[in-house]
Amino acid sequence: MSTTQSERLRGLLEPLVSAAGLDLEEIEVSRAGRRRTLRIVVDSDDGVELDACADLSRVISQKLDETDAMGEDEYVLEVTSPGADRPLTQHRHYVRAVGRLVRFQLHEDGELVARILSADDEGLDLEVPGVKGRKPTARRVAFGEIAKARVEIEFNRKDKKEEEA
Repeated sequence: MSTTQSERLRGLLEPLVSAAGLDLEEIEVSRAGRRRTLRIVVDSDDGVELDACADLSRVISQKLDETDAMGEDEYVLEVTSPGADRPLTQHRHYVRAVGRLVRFQLHEDGELVARILSADDEGLDLEVPGVKGRKPTARRVAFGEIAKARVEIEFNRKDKKEEEA
């Protein structure tokens, strides 16, 4: 997708996404043969419900029908939330991942798997799990030290809603 089309779509869609109380994470137009797909990725601090994606899809579809932002060719519109394994790239991603186990690729110290305890403007406070019965240890990592980060899927982890109940 050209930068111009990307910027135009973002300018058109971001107010609609914000009005729904969500953050616009990504816009992607892909082509497979003659078929095009417009994929809109949205998120929020509390996650995104399926109904919210469906409602937003209707609003976005109507807005795109009113404009020529996608041109005359047919396309498929997908409004989705980011997968659990999406990379953490922005400050708000780290804030949303507080309490989660994350795999970090550090610029100089290799790989680290730790739970995010808190996030501030400079970096993260982490709890590194103990190995072989040892106690967990605390560690501070500045954002500048992080090359890549991705949430680890935990099948036996209690989520916030379960803990509040």
